[in-house]
Amino acid sequence: MSNLSEVKIFSGENSRYIAEKISKSLDLELGQKTLLHFSDGEFATSYDETVRGDHVFIVQSTFPPSDNLMELLMMIDAAKRASAYKVIAVIPYFGFARQDRKDRPRVAIGAKLVANLLHAAGVDRIMTMDLHADQIQGFFDIPVDHLYGSTVLAPYIRSLALDNLAIASPDIGGSKRANSWAKFFDSGLIICHKTRERPNEVADMKVIGDPVGKNVVIVDDMIDTGGHHLQGCRHPEGQGGKERACGGYPCGAVRQGIREHREVRVGRGGVHGFHPAEAGVFQDTCDIRCRHVCGDHPQCRGAQIHQRPFPVVRECRGIS
Repeated sequence: MSNLSEVKIFSGENSRYIAEKISKSLDLELGQKTLLHFSDGEFATSYDETVRGDHVFIVQSTFPPSDNLMELLMMIDAAKRASAYKVIAVIPYFGFARQDRKDRPRVAIGAKLVANLLHAAGVDRIMTMDLHADQIQGFFDIPVDHLYGSTVLAPYIRSLALDNLAIASPDIGGSKRANSWAKFFDSGLIICHKTRERPNEVADMKVIGDPVGKNVVIVDDMIDTGGHHLQGCRHPEGQGGKERACGGYPCGAVRQGIREHREVRVGRGGVHGFHPAEAGVFQDTCDIRCRHVCGDHPQCRGAQIHQRPFPVVRECRGIS
């Protein structure tokens, strides 16, 4: 990418905040587009400037509702039909990534379906972060740049200079990720084994490892309701753990769960671009002692949050 004058960055409606940050860091103006809504719920998107012969980067996460995914597909199609040279989809949060296999009969593989839709729309390259499973990259027949949030989060955690650090996984499925973090920090490893009666509801949790006297950092790729993360926080507390920190990428209704566990010290490691209502999950949770490290999001202004900036990252290698 030798000539930035040939690069244009556009944003979907629900990822505008992070797209503005990206554009500012590159000293580029965010491209202008129009999204027209119809009374029956349909919408149409168009570019308000020429993209002929340009590298077009479209920033849009594909978390529900499915309108976000549909908007991204239509923006890709519109760019290709407007003779863009290359179209790169920047997807900070790759929705439907948990549906990466047939874990029971008669279910869809949603992640593969999304990959097919993006390919059919004409995208030339995908940039995304912390996929739920690394093998999702194999669903694409185009280049995929899989970035890791640990590039930013790991230096931040190191800067806290925590003694007796232990890395915890909130479930068995995340043990590989937590083990990689534990090796990076040369720290202990704790695994929380949970059972569920229904989705998003933890029935029972057991802790494998010794959290006594440790500063425990829980590492996960995403937070949905936050139920098992909060329950995981309670277990180290009940067994002598000194501090609890949730590192992950919040999505969905997390606020209520955090309110119910008022003494958890939460370090929010969210690095994805979400809708403002989701990015500001700690707003109005004044009884929580928080370290909010996502920057100056407008939804976070006025909340009682202790800001601690990320250290400058000079090496772009993540923990995998």
